[in-house]
Amino acid sequence: MNTKMDINFELYKVFYYVATTLSFSEAAGKLFISQSAISQSVKTLERKLNQTLFVRSTKKVRLTPEGETLFRHIEPAVLLILRGESALLESSSGLGQLRIGASDTICRYFLVPYLEQFHKAFPGTHIKVTNATSIRCVELLKNGQVDLIVVNTPNSHLDTSLTSAEIYSFQDVFIANEAFHDLKEKEVSYKELLQFPILMLDKNSTTSEYLHSLFLKHQLDLIPEVELSSNDLLIDLARIGLGIAFIPDYCLKKMPKDLFLLKMKEALPKRKLVLAYNSHVPVSKAATEFMHLFQQL
Repeated sequence: MNTKMDINFELYKVFYYVATTLSFSEAAGKLFISQSAISQSVKTLERKLNQTLFVRSTKKVRLTPEGETLFRHIEPAVLLILRGESALLESSSGLGQLRIGASDTICRYFLVPYLEQFHKAFPGTHIKVTNATSIRCVELLKNGQVDLIVVNTPNSHLDTSLTSAEIYSFQDVFIANEAFHDLKEKEVSYKELLQFPILMLDKNSTTSEYLHSLFLKHQLDLIPEVELSSNDLLIDLARIGLGIAFIPDYCLKKMPKDLFLLKMKEALPKRKLVLAYNSHVPVSKAATEFMHLFQQL
């Protein structure tokens, strides 16, 4: 005989956010409740289901096979509810909410003018920007936590399940200060660069993936001196002579007087910014209007 379990939906909601973030603290932040409340909710759900859903460790958690089975069923249900809430917002306030995922660098140096333009055109629309690496942004989009993303390519996580369009082409550059003045007038090869301290973004970024793969194509093993999560910090460290920084050129609206661009012997391939969305789910009116801003590019 089938027995019906009386389980509060909030427990499944907590489970969904822990499963998508694989972090009790991140889930707590997204739900605006304490980490202890998150932990207690998961324990309650596990007790009611008589199943262990997560394997806990000091830093991260991972789903058990039973947890993965439950997540496959819970995810579409939660996403349907979230889209239902979004549809109600749209019907009551026009466009509803615009949810965008992008890195700090892309937000600051590329997206701000478009966000300003959209806000002026639709002042009643709530704009929510989630800052994350371009790799993490793809996960957010696939999980339904954002409507669209603007990310760097190449991006190993961006696949054919998502619809994307190129909106901007940019060039990566190496910059240094007078501590490396001997390199000012010469063309530098990738191999020669390895003799100097390289400053770059950390391993969780598409930029790191791209640069490491570029060096590997030349049979070179790149070992950076410093890895950070901020291009602005990389520029600051280059300005004090700590090393040669690798950054996108759009971070330099105007070249600082105390820095110079290295001339590369082997040309650096250009990269693209793409706008991506999930065409398999309804796209909100706000997201559609925002994407129209890029049709003129």
